[in-house]
Amino acid sequence: MCEQDRRTRIADAAIELVAEQGVRALTHLAVDARLGLPRGSTSYYVRTRRALLEAAVKRLAVRAREDFDAFAGSDFAPSPDVRAAADRIAVHLDRMLGERRNDTIARYALVAEVTATADLHEPLARAAFSQQLAAGLMASLQAPDPVAAGADLVSLCEGLVFDRVIGSRSLDAPEPGSAASREQLSRAVEVFLRGAVG
Repeated sequence: MCEQDRRTRIADAAIELVAEQGVRALTHLAVDARLGLPRGSTSYYVRTRRALLEAAVKRLAVRAREDFDAFAGSDFAPSPDVRAAADRIAVHLDRMLGERRNDTIARYALVAEVTATADLHEPLARAAFSQQLAAGLMASLQAPDPVAAGADLVSLCEGLVFDRVIGSRSLDAPEPGSAASREQLSRAVEVFLRGAVG
């Protein structure tokens, strides 16, 4: 196995540990154990705890981009249809709650840990959603200020996902992956979109 593959496996294991046990569980020894490596293997590749956090943050950003590209494909063109746009966004959000739940939980845990560290906080804060794509969508819907509306849409999406993972909706929301889950998300997004485009 090449060094880059080993570093990727270490970062993936770090994300899993944070998602399952919290940031405090993220240690070099815990990653060694998760991967079945001899003690000290992780610290050979990633020397410090900060470097381990950095590896997890960068890998989360890569995984989010790869997943979005695979999900969106070449047909993710902005839609002038509010309902269709809301449904499409809801599918993406629902994936973050279901198939990508561990990444979502790890992202929230890590962002709280690295808030004071700008070079780690910024890529993690931007990892899940693209303000540029959101602004493009809002422009296609003819929002008066598509850049501001796109930023607001990202904030809404962040809030919807956070609420469903950690907030009050986590207690009674429909099961991720279900039609009811996607419909609940789509309704909230559609209300925002209709208000933003007037």
